[in-house]
Amino acid sequence: QVQLVESGGGLVQPGGSLRLSCAASGIIFSTYDMGWYRQAPGKQRELVAAITRGSITNYADSAKGRFTISRDNAKNTVYLQMSSLKPEDTAVYYCNALSTRIGVRDNYWGQGTQVTVSS
Repeated sequence: QVQLVESGGGLVQPGGSLRLSCAASGIIFSTYDMGWYRQAPGKQRELVAAITRGSITNYADSAKGRFTISRDNAKNTVYLQMSSLKPEDTAVYYCNALSTRIGVRDNYWGQGTQVTVSS
C-alpha cells in the first residue's frame, strides 16, 4: 500500500531552521509531483512548496527565499529545508504525492508532522 511518512518536525525558536523529510513507498516515486502543505489551527490547508517529477519548483509567497524543496528519487524522498522560521510558520506540515500518469491522478497524503516556532 501507499505510504508517505513525514519526519523532522519539532519545536524551534524564531529565526531557526528545520528540515522536513517525506519518505514514500508503494508508488513509482519518479512519476509523481510532490508537495508540502501546511495547516494551522482554524485555517485552510495551503500549499507551501511543490516540485514536479522534472524538479521544477514552486513556492508560496510566504515561503520564497526561506524554504527550499528538493527530491531524491534514489531515496524516494522529498525534503523541505526551512530557514528564518517565524511564529506564523507554526502548523502541521503534510506531504502530498500526485501522479502524473495519463488517466491516473491519484493523490496521496501523509499524516503530517508538527512544526512549532516559538521562543
